[in-house]
Amino acid sequence: MVILLIKLKIILLVTMSNNVTRQDLYDLTHKELGISKNECVRFVDSIFETLIKNFEKGNKVKISLFGSFDVKQKKSRIGRNPKTLETKQISSRKVITFKPSKFLSRKINK
Repeated sequence: MVILLIKLKIILLVTMSNNVTRQDLYDLTHKELGISKNECVRFVDSIFETLIKNFEKGNKVKISLFGSFDVKQKKSRIGRNPKTLETKQISSRKVITFKPSKFLSRKINK
């Protein structure tokens, strides 16, 4: 399983260009790992389910050589519509932040 994840990370780093859909991930996994399409769907979806469960718990998720996702709590605040200047209360909420790894930062800043 670890070897599959490492290989999938490398594939993603090399092949990402524009938007990457789940179908792209299914196809890449099928092509590179040679497992059936149904197994690819279950494999990729299980990765996303694991990520989402960790976000729901408020856990930080780190993917080595890629970056870290963290759940932050934003306080409620007053916002303003720039066109009408109408003020409105913006409720507190949780947001997911991403911090790229040094490796990824170096790759994109070549």
